[in-house]
Amino acid sequence: MADRIDDGPRLSDDVTFTPGPLDRSAAVYVAGHRGLVGSAIVRRLEAAGFTNIIGRTSTELDLTDRDAVFAFMRDIKPRYVVLAAAKVGGILANNTYPVEFLSDNIRIQTNVIDAALDTDVERLLFLGSSCIYPKMATQPITEDALHTGYLEHTNDAYAIAKIAGIMHIQAARREYGKAWISAMPTNLYGPNDNFSPTGSHVLPALIRRYHEAVQTGASEVTNWGTGTPRREFLHVDDMADACLHLLEHYDGPQQVNVGTGTDVTIHDIAATIANVTGYTGTTSWDTSKPDGTPQKLLDVSKLANAGWTANITLEDGLRQTYQWFLDHQDDYRG
Repeated sequence: MADRIDDGPRLSDDVTFTPGPLDRSAAVYVAGHRGLVGSAIVRRLEAAGFTNIIGRTSTELDLTDRDAVFAFMRDIKPRYVVLAAAKVGGILANNTYPVEFLSDNIRIQTNVIDAALDTDVERLLFLGSSCIYPKMATQPITEDALHTGYLEHTNDAYAIAKIAGIMHIQAARREYGKAWISAMPTNLYGPNDNFSPTGSHVLPALIRRYHEAVQTGASEVTNWGTGTPRREFLHVDDMADACLHLLEHYDGPQQVNVGTGTDVTIHDIAATIANVTGYTGTTSWDTSKPDGTPQKLLDVSKLANAGWTANITLEDGLRQTYQWFLDHQDDYRG
């Protein structure tokens, strides 16, 4: 059992809750259960013995439809909810469609959170993103860095939506006494990722790019930016393990960073992926394309104090992810 963490007067609430093991037979709704994060959470819950895991595809339930979400939640009456559903994408998608990333995500999370209040959900975990922190935040980034500076402009709309979700959870704690929490993962990768050339994040985009270069016999691969930004990567199975750990060991109003606590340059990650995919050509960098935030490394002290650290090494995780990519070329997204 973890100690409650004093987050200061700005985040104070009157929630009195002692974390402990979740009921393995209770209904658990995983919003976004087929996505990168949601599918990993389902796998982790199944492995932990949960027997009543509920999910709906976007065609079965449109989470932007408020009436439909309320009707669904009243029907299934979940005891626990993991809110992993979101409209996600890489730098290009976020920068090109800021309205959709802001509007869709706010509607999704608002509908699910309000419906969870309506149905008196006991524990809810809201998942955000490390992009909520200022572009020039002091590294490594602590949870206290939220609201202390300007966001990275290429994904500020998405970040604002996620910040609104954090505030929604904090508001539910203050007004209704709900023992709900938020977690902010670093850059995630793994099975069920989006490998689209235009809609993916940096790591799956690089995997696909180097894989296709090997298949076509290309002698050169060109990547965006300078290769100098530093990024932290966490395998999604580690993320899912952290989610269950937080639900059972942590309570508090402040969001919790989830990551490895170490980072690498994009140049180095590209070299590792080239090695994993068997690419032997040269790599060049298109410096006319944006780099994004210079560095984004999370301080994971709060998570470590709650008793959790990452287990999957980056190279092992990349090899597993590439094998999944090879095994699912006919049905992967993108």
